[in-house]
Amino acid sequence: MKKKNGVNIMLFVFIIILIAAISCAKSSKNPTSDILLQTDRDFSEMSVKEGMFKAFLYYIADDGVILRNNSYPAKGKEVLKERFAGKSDTDFILSWEPLFAKISESGDLGYTYGIHTNKDKLTGEISKGTYVTIWQKQTDGSWKFALDTGSQGLSEKSE
Repeated sequence: MKKKNGVNIMLFVFIIILIAAISCAKSSKNPTSDILLQTDRDFSEMSVKEGMFKAFLYYIADDGVILRNNSYPAKGKEVLKERFAGKSDTDFILSWEPLFAKISESGDLGYTYGIHTNKDKLTGEISKGTYVTIWQKQTDGSWKFALDTGSQGLSEKSE
């Protein structure tokens, strides 16, 4: 009888460990998605601290594309440099908060989306909108955006 109780206890412990392992595996986030969320947050932080132009030029892939209202697509880092030339980004602060990230199964493409905020430093006026950024993993393991686009005119969230 004692041998049977010992087997039952071992079986019970094994089942508990198995259930715990399965539960942990299901509840853990894909760490790659967390890395992409952090990359997007770092991108926003650079925009706030060093200016939107510098941040976009740093995080765009060499052949990345930016789509904006009333503007033709800006394809590539060099085209973006030309668009920014002679313009100032010191009168406003552009920031954003990613709400979601997903990485492809191959691990080389992903996307984030969230809410962006533009604050006019002169008037204090704040406008919000939504954005989506498609990211591409680089050969050095970093992430650069392949496409960035957003929309304006987000009203305050209703309860």
